[in-house]
Amino acid sequence: MAHLLGAEQLRVEYPTRVVLDGVTIGIGDGDRIGVVGRNGDGKSTLLRILAGKQQPDAGRVTRRSGITLGMLDQADELATGRTVLETVVGDRPEHEWAGDRNVRDVLAGLIADIPGHTLVDDLSGGQRRRVALAALLSREWDIVVLDEPTNHLDIGGVAWLAEHLKRRWPAGQGALLVVTHDRWFLDEVSLDTWEVHDRIVEPFEGGYAAYVLQRMERDRQAATVEAKRQNLMKKELAWLRRGAPARTSKPKFRIEAANALIADVPPLRDTVELTQLATSRLGKDVIDLLDASVSYGDRAVLHGIEWRIAPGERTGILGVNGAGKSTLLKLIDGSLEPTSGRVKRGKTVVVATLDQQLADLRAVENERVSAFVAGKRASYVAGGKELTPGQLLERLGFTSAQLSTPVKDLSGGQKRRLQLLLILLDEPNVLIMDEPTNDMDTDMLAAIEDLLDSWPGTLIVVSHDRYLLERVTDQQYAVLPGPDGVGRLRHLPGGVDEYLRLAATAAGPAQGAGRATVASVTGASAASVDSRGSGAASPDRSVDSRVPDAAPSAPALSGAERRAAEKELASIERRIEKLTAQTDALHVLLAEHDMSDYEGLAARNAELQAVQAEVEQLEHRWLELGELLG
Repeated sequence: MAHLLGAEQLRVEYPTRVVLDGVTIGIGDGDRIGVVGRNGDGKSTLLRILAGKQQPDAGRVTRRSGITLGMLDQADELATGRTVLETVVGDRPEHEWAGDRNVRDVLAGLIADIPGHTLVDDLSGGQRRRVALAALLSREWDIVVLDEPTNHLDIGGVAWLAEHLKRRWPAGQGALLVVTHDRWFLDEVSLDTWEVHDRIVEPFEGGYAAYVLQRMERDRQAATVEAKRQNLMKKELAWLRRGAPARTSKPKFRIEAANALIADVPPLRDTVELTQLATSRLGKDVIDLLDASVSYGDRAVLHGIEWRIAPGERTGILGVNGAGKSTLLKLIDGSLEPTSGRVKRGKTVVVATLDQQLADLRAVENERVSAFVAGKRASYVAGGKELTPGQLLERLGFTSAQLSTPVKDLSGGQKRRLQLLLILLDEPNVLIMDEPTNDMDTDMLAAIEDLLDSWPGTLIVVSHDRYLLERVTDQQYAVLPGPDGVGRLRHLPGGVDEYLRLAATAAGPAQGAGRATVASVTGASAASVDSRGSGAASPDRSVDSRVPDAAPSAPALSGAERRAAEKELASIERRIEKLTAQTDALHVLLAEHDMSDYEGLAARNAELQAVQAEVEQLEHRWLELGELLG
C-alpha cells in the first residue's frame, strides 16, 4: 500500500491545555478512516493540520509528491458573488462538467432542489453546507478529508453520501478521512477508526461497531491491570508484615465472546447515571390526532393525520426537510391547532420539547451553570439518591470548571445536554426531541441513549441520525407526500430501509427534473453537448441510467387511453383511502385485543399484513399511472 500522507511527533498546545502530544500517524492508498473522540479533544485540529490549514507547534507533516487533497471544513467558506453552479463546477467549460458522470451524480445527490443560478450569498446555512460539499466532491482528489459532512443532510442524503464515497475510488486507491457523530455513516464508509483522546491518536481496525468492541476490551484490560496492581500491593504489605517470602502468580485476562463484553460494559468516560427522574402520572389517553389537517393560507402542509399515541410509545419520525415534520410536532405539543380535524389530549399529559434553537437558554445566557440550575431547585432525586445540582451536572458530563462557566460560553453540545437536563427536571411525561444529536460526540450520544432507555414516558424523536432512531425508538413513521403533494403520515413496519425505498420511488421523476433545472442554468443541458458532437462528451452517458440528464417525457396517449388511465388513477386513490382507514381500525383492534388470545392476535395480524400489502401494490400502480399521464 503506497504511502500518501504522514505526520511525525505532532504537538499542539493552546493557552490552557495541550491537545496533541507526540502523535505519529500515516495514511496510505485504500485507507478509509473514521475519526472519533470527545468534543474538544482535537479531532478537527488533527484534520486541519493534516490538510495543511493549521501548523503544529512541533512535529511535521509529510506528503507524497503530486498528491492532491481536498477538505470540507466546518466553516463553509464560499466565495461571495458567485452562483451555486459556478461554485460547484468552477470555471470548467460546460461540455466538460456536463459530460462528467461524477459531477452529474453530485449535483443530483446534494443540490437538485437548489436552482443553479441562485447566489450563494442568499442560501441558508444548510444549503451552503451542501453546496460546499458538492463543490468538493465534484473534483478529483487523492485524499478527501471531511469534517462533519452529514450536518444538514437528511437520512436519504446521508445514505447517498455513503454510497458515493464507497464507489468514489477503485479498491486500494484514494484515501478518506472523516470526522462525524453519525455512527451509522461511520460503519458504512470506514475500514479503520482513529480515536483522539488524552493527547494521543489511537488506531483501531474496522468501523464504529468494531471500534466499540475493541475499546471495551482495552478498558477491561486497563481495569484488570489496575486491580492486579492493587492486589499485589496488598499481598506485599501482608508479606512484609509477616516476613514471609513474596510469591505471586500472574492472573490471566481473557476476553470471551462479544456477548460477554456487552454483558459487562465498562463505564464511559462521560458517564450519565441519571437513570430515573420523577415523572407526572400518565393516564391511558395520551394524544390522539384525529383526521387532522394543516394549511397555511392556500398551501396545504398535512392532510388527514390519524395517529393515536400510546403511553410509553417510542416513535421516530422520518421525512425530508420541508415535508411537514415540524408542523406535526407542533400539533402534538399544542403550539399549533389543526385547520380541520382535531387533537385530543389526555388530562395528565405534560409535553416538553427539546428543539434545535436552544431558546430556553437565551434568557439566562449570562448566568453560571451551577447557579442557574440551583435556582430552579435545591436538590433532586435521581436513582433513589438525593443529589445537589453540581453532582447532577457532573453526571451529565460537566466538569467542575464548567459548572462555574456562564451558559453563553458553553459549547453547542454542552448547551444541548443542559437543555435536556432542564427539560427532564420539569417532569414531563411526553418528550419530543427535534434533532437531538447536533453538536454531540459519540461518547455523549451513547450516554444520552442510555438515559433515554430508562426514561419511562412517551418519546417522539425527529432525527436524521439513523443510528439514534434505530437505537432509542421501537417504531418509525414517515411524513410522505400524497398524490396531491400534501404530507401524510405513514407507518413504516420495515423501518428506515422501507422509508428509503419509498422516498427513492416517489422522488425519482422529480429528482430527474431537478437535475435538468441545474444543467439548464447556462442555457444548455448536458444532452445538448452530445447534439453538438463535442469530443469531451462522456461515453458512459448512455450507461448511467441512474442519473438522467433531463426529466423523461411521458409516452403519448390517445384520448381514450388517457381517460381510462385517469379513471383508474381516481379509483386507486379511493381504494387507498378505504384501506388506510381499515389499517387504522385494525391497529386499534390489535391494541385492544386480549393478549392471551394468541390465535386471535395472529389472525388480526395476518389481516393487517394483507391490507398493507395491497396498499403497497396500489401505490406502485399509482406511481406508474402518474408517470404515464405526465
